[in-house]
Amino acid sequence: MILIISPAKKMNLDIDSLPYETLPAFLNETTEILKTLRTFDYASLKKLWACNDSIATLNTERVREMDITRRLTPALLAYEGIQYQYMAPHVFEDRHFEYIKTHLRILSGFYGVLRPFDGVTPYRLEMQAKLKVNGYQNLYRFWGKKLALHLAKETDLIINLASKEYSRSIEPHLPKHVKVITCEFSENINGKRIEKATLCKMARGEMVRYMAENQIETPDGIKYFNRLDYAYDENVSTDTHYVFIKRPTLRK
Repeated sequence: MILIISPAKKMNLDIDSLPYETLPAFLNETTEILKTLRTFDYASLKKLWACNDSIATLNTERVREMDITRRLTPALLAYEGIQYQYMAPHVFEDRHFEYIKTHLRILSGFYGVLRPFDGVTPYRLEMQAKLKVNGYQNLYRFWGKKLALHLAKETDLIINLASKEYSRSIEPHLPKHVKVITCEFSENINGKRIEKATLCKMARGEMVRYMAENQIETPDGIKYFNRLDYAYDENVSTDTHYVFIKRPTLRK
């Protein structure tokens, strides 16, 4: 069983907390993407990233100076978004780290697929970015089947905690024997299930932490997740789509 999650835009360099253990599996592809980014001027990079001047300046400098083999941070500690804050890997115990080493994978537009202790350097590149690389029209086409087949070698069951932007990079290409269970975190509002982006990120991070703390090894174990006032709803869930509804009576 493999859990897949999205990366975060905000990243940091942390070479002191824990050492990285391995290099990413697709460094050759990452090198090609970096070569392409280095052909862009500042204005083109800013447009690609759709960001303000401060973020564009920082990340342009990163592109120009980036070394993808030195001064690396374990991927799990490199991302600083809401999902990672709620996962809180900095306070994991040894058994939690061992669990995620086996079960957790991070999808990335720049690196492809990352194990938690793969060494990475800060970058900015969303999977949906309109970047042409080696004749491919975008990153989805550039990565093609590679990420899905890579995961399929590890498991025949994927727990999808990634956003649609990232899960669509693998789902169309997975072999038929690989089952995907997608977790939805919703609220019932006026009779409709509504997913709110920030709450979803929080819940996905909490789910990873819950699974690591409880050493969950089967899909049934996921159904007992009850953090942030979410509860599994068997009435609207299926065997490939687990729905967790935020309970209004307990909502803060």
